[in-house]
Amino acid sequence: MKTRILFIVMAFLLILQACEVYDPYHDVDYNPPAIPKGIVVENGDNRVDIYWNNNHESDLAGYNVYYSYSYDGEYTLIGSTSYNSFIDWDAQNGDLYYYAVTAYDYNGNESELSFDVVYATPRPEGFNQSVFDYLEFPNNSGYSFSNYRVYPYDSQNTDFFFENYNGDFYLDVWDDTDIRDMGPTSSIYDIQYAPSGGWSSTKDEVAIVGHTYVIWTWDNHFAKIRITAITNERIVFDWAYQLIEGEPMLKGTRNNTGERNELTRTFTR
Repeated sequence: MKTRILFIVMAFLLILQACEVYDPYHDVDYNPPAIPKGIVVENGDNRVDIYWNNNHESDLAGYNVYYSYSYDGEYTLIGSTSYNSFIDWDAQNGDLYYYAVTAYDYNGNESELSFDVVYATPRPEGFNQSVFDYLEFPNNSGYSFSNYRVYPYDSQNTDFFFENYNGDFYLDVWDDTDIRDMGPTSSIYDIQYAPSGGWSSTKDEVAIVGHTYVIWTWDNHFAKIRITAITNERIVFDWAYQLIEGEPMLKGTRNNTGERNELTRTFTR
């Protein structure tokens, strides 16, 4: 009887061993997940949205997101996530940030930093702003992006102003500023970068509801507005303005695959 019981117990243990599956919570390995790829970023108003391709390791636990002020600088951890996206809510308008992502598993193995060269420059934006026809309301017809406020059309601070010319509506700029109609858009976010050319030679563009316009200011900053409503007296628009001089990124992505400098590019927790 004892022999039969011992045989049954041994057989049961063999069955359990044969049915054993990998347990990511308890099985130990020392191989980190693959380095994340396909990193892209979108700049916003005091925020940066970061996306990347999913890893497919069975023991993948999540991702760490890092930032630096230079590509070859020291990277600091800003957060972790189990998804392939992350929002940097602490990004400040007017600052340049480089981002990198690592993957880690349930045993604490962490990959190297992602190779992609990605950076963003957050910028302010606003919605439902109005300016009025400069012929009827000269003191409330111009807008200054750098000051976020309405000015008279002929103020030195004004970047553009609105005109109702016998029932035809225009956006006007002065000789030291440029403007270009980028065509119909569904939102202010559709135009990601300022163009390199095609500026209006007459220093004005026909104002059309649903169109987005890019403005190159006298002091070498780029802005955009999207008209949401027009009456005989005023226009209503959304806007975004890049604080960094000469930076064309208004709402877009940077994703330039490059070789990483292993000796100088480090990260900290």
